[in-house]
Amino acid sequence: ALLGSITDLRGDARVMAKQLGGDVFPLKENVIKDYDVIVDAIFGTGLSKDVSGDAKKAIEKANEVKAYKIAIDIPSGIKGDTGEVLSAAFKADKTITFCCKKPAHILYPGKSFCGEVIVTDIGISERTLNEIKRYIYENHPDLWRDKLPKIDANGHKYHRGHAVVVSGDMIHTGGCRLAAKAALRIGAGLVSVSSPDDALAIHGAHLTAIMIRKLNELHSDLKNGRLNAWCIGPAAGTSDLTRNNVIDIILAGKKVVVDADGLSAFEDTPLELFDAIKSIGNNNCVLTPHSGEFTRLFPYLKILDKVSATRSAAKLSGAVVVYKGADTVIAAPDGRTVISNNAPATLSTAGSGDVLAGLVTGLQAQKMPSFEAACAAVWIHSECANAFGVGLISEDLEKITPKIMTELGTFCRQTESL
Repeated sequence: ALLGSITDLRGDARVMAKQLGGDVFPLKENVIKDYDVIVDAIFGTGLSKDVSGDAKKAIEKANEVKAYKIAIDIPSGIKGDTGEVLSAAFKADKTITFCCKKPAHILYPGKSFCGEVIVTDIGISERTLNEIKRYIYENHPDLWRDKLPKIDANGHKYHRGHAVVVSGDMIHTGGCRLAAKAALRIGAGLVSVSSPDDALAIHGAHLTAIMIRKLNELHSDLKNGRLNAWCIGPAAGTSDLTRNNVIDIILAGKKVVVDADGLSAFEDTPLELFDAIKSIGNNNCVLTPHSGEFTRLFPYLKILDKVSATRSAAKLSGAVVVYKGADTVIAAPDGRTVISNNAPATLSTAGSGDVLAGLVTGLQAQKMPSFEAACAAVWIHSECANAFGVGLISEDLEKITPKIMTELGTFCRQTESL
């Protein structure tokens, strides 16, 4: 079934149509019947306007029948570089694409229309692929494995950094402990919680391996070179104190993850945050917003697709931006962009974002570059959830982290000579 006239075909399409043999019907809704298999090759990745007319009716009819559905390159109706649905889209069980995946294969809502995605070789040379300037990558250990910190048999805890997580008041303490435990599990040599006075006893009752510091001594702690990676935001509150502490940590030149309340505190003054990051050229700041926090911090970018919005936010802020979600996008100010594709639905649970913030901080403490630390933490976070399965709560994530890290090969063992 062909959208348009066979006499209007040109180039390769005309050559192949002549070789086809058999009947070619106009693509109409009534052509779609109870077939065993339907192959969608109406539109390709370059579609940029809404599907309408006969094509839309045929796609909607195909989605209603029980046939096994295969899309060629990308399901018709999906915008290839954003994953947007252009009024209607073919719902495939399997998508066969070429050379490499496209953003829409792993960005929602496009991902949900693709089914299983298979990348097929159609004879494009490796040299040609290497000459293509690709700036978006699917998150995978191959991108950052060589920068993962290794546990050296001759090392000690001070070689692996000291992470600090800033706590909220006495009724807002859980988020920072989730982050702190995650930082410790992923390998930071030491981890402390910086606590207000009214929460000291609460933290003391819950923490053992994690140390406790006084928040009112933050300025002196920032002068301590050993306290090299900081996390602020989980349950910290959106007060002036939180906003000032974020700025002070950044201006002290520390590696820092700003999450949750640490982001929302700048809803009315986002440029204050961005100016602080850029003023000292701090390339070690990571912002980890979910969609609501992103909109509060970057309201003028919400009209863009997720990849463009994240890339623009990273450039504007001067920070690595982790735009969280089922299709988390990580972007660096220099334009490097990674889409993470391994998150299960079970990660949608209270506190999981706090754990992620702690994982990034723990890797930063061990001197892993911030962009790679963010990419690695997002992937590990998702794999922990995949390994645990149904019934996941946020406290489970840090307990699975050692298993995932071991599988990644982070241990450097000395061999004994005989």
